[in-house]
Amino acid sequence: MRLQVDNLGVTLGGRRVIDGIGFDIEAGHVIGLLGPNGAGKSTLMRALTGHLAAHGTMRLGEHDLASVGPAERARLIAYLPQQRIIGWRLTVRDLVALGRLPWRAFGRRAGDEDESAIARAMEMTDVTPLAHRIATELSGGEQARVLMARAVAQATPLLIADEPASGLDPAHQITLMQSLNRLAAEGRTTLVSLHDLTLAARWCDRVLLLNQGKLAAFGAPETVLSDRYLAEIYGVAAHRTRDKKGPIIAPVDLAR
Repeated sequence: MRLQVDNLGVTLGGRRVIDGIGFDIEAGHVIGLLGPNGAGKSTLMRALTGHLAAHGTMRLGEHDLASVGPAERARLIAYLPQQRIIGWRLTVRDLVALGRLPWRAFGRRAGDEDESAIARAMEMTDVTPLAHRIATELSGGEQARVLMARAVAQATPLLIADEPASGLDPAHQITLMQSLNRLAAEGRTTLVSLHDLTLAARWCDRVLLLNQGKLAAFGAPETVLSDRYLAEIYGVAAHRTRDKKGPIIAPVDLAR
């Protein structure tokens, strides 16, 4: 489904945190949401998911996100927040299975479609070997992958993930981005906030760059992550190179 946002604004504590943001995303893309700390990335995500009151237009396909109820929203958007807390002593498999609740009537047991979605989500996030472990006893990085698996199992047209690569080792960061691209190939859209510029440049179809609550740029990663924007917004200079899989952008110094 196409995600359309126009003139989006969020005010918190009397301060305009998001100011007049607008963008249009076709279905089946991985969109990197970038910007320095305090740029408004998490606020934007929470507005889209209904966790914060917002002004403006937010549409997913034919759905007005400002007016859909919680049950319908859970079938449209899966959300992985930045603060990842597991509060129950569930096995990994049972925790991932919670992602299927929006698609089942109350009290109904998981069917074949649910089981297939659960198994696939666990495989994509490399948590199948952890299936019978207690989720609260895992490492922080393992817990992050389990919660991402739950979001993937939800099988929504839009997946919003706030810093899902944080705390993951390099191999699982790459696995994560590969999984998001697999979902995109199936027509699902992901909006994912990142701090790693190379992950964004190599794996995202488009990049939304925020600065002080405003949209600074939106477009192809190498265009948005230019020397100019990195200096003006992040205050850094980067080393750039390229291999057969794409660009490599590594901050190496403060901008002068």
